[in-house]
This record gives sequence, C-alpha cells and structure tokens, in this order.
Amino acid sequence: MSNATMRKFGHPRTLVAETAHWAVLVRPQQVTLGSLVLACREPATSFGQVSEAAFADLRTAVAGVEAALTGFVAYERINHLMLMMVDPDVHFHVIPRYQDVRRFEGVEFPDAGWPGPPALGRSVEPPSAVFERIVQTLRDRWDGPAA
Repeated sequence: MSNATMRKFGHPRTLVAETAHWAVLVRPQQVTLGSLVLACREPATSFGQVSEAAFADLRTAVAGVEAALTGFVAYERINHLMLMMVDPDVHFHVIPRYQDVRRFEGVEFPDAGWPGPPALGRSVEPPSAVFERIVQTLRDRWDGPAA
C-alpha cells in the first residue's frame, strides 16, 4: 500500500525495499549521495498514530537502511529527520553525512551543510540514468527483511 507521501517521492520507481510497516525510497533530490525517505506504510499523519508493531519494525528498517548505506556512501554521520511540514504521512528523511565530496557514475555529490545541519535546499538531481543506478545499487545492497 502506498500513500501520498510515498507517491510524491516516486513510489514505486524509487523503492529500495519494504519492511512490514515501512518503505525505503531514494529521494529524487539527493541532499547527499544516498539520501532516502523512510515512509510509514500505515495511515498515520502524526508519529503518535503509528502502531506498536510499526514502532518495533522501525528499528529493523533503520538497521537495514544504515547497513545498505554504509558500504554505498561510506558516511561519517547519518541524520534521520522527521520534517512533516509539507508531506502529511509519517516519514523520515535519511541524510548520510560526510566531509569530502562523494562521486557516483561521474556525478559529484557534496555535503553542502557539513559539518552543520544538512543543507536541504542544496541538492543534486542526478540525470535519470544515474538516479536509476542509485536506486538499483541500493536495492542490491539491501540485506534487511522484506515485507
């Protein structure tokens, strides 16, 4: 099941993986290389509405996300931001953080906010073919549970 927030971030095209209660999507605007959206698949528009089962499954989803990103982007820190100002469904923006520019398929992905907060307004929108390879690479790296 997808919701409006998931569709806004390109579901199902951007889908890396799903757990029982969460969907992992590649963010089309890459704040840093490997920027993701972790969206709750339940009909919840506030964090307090998320079921106990989804809260428990969040740990599993986060562990899967961090494992997939570790080898892909070699992040130095990782930010999980719940910024529900525009998109109504419960979701997190997952931003891998690093000091030095990362490159993928010839495209440079700086962390414009390092070492401070992520510069959400300064992102890279990679060419379609490069974006598709990011999605596929993260799918291939997913070792977490599937829904």
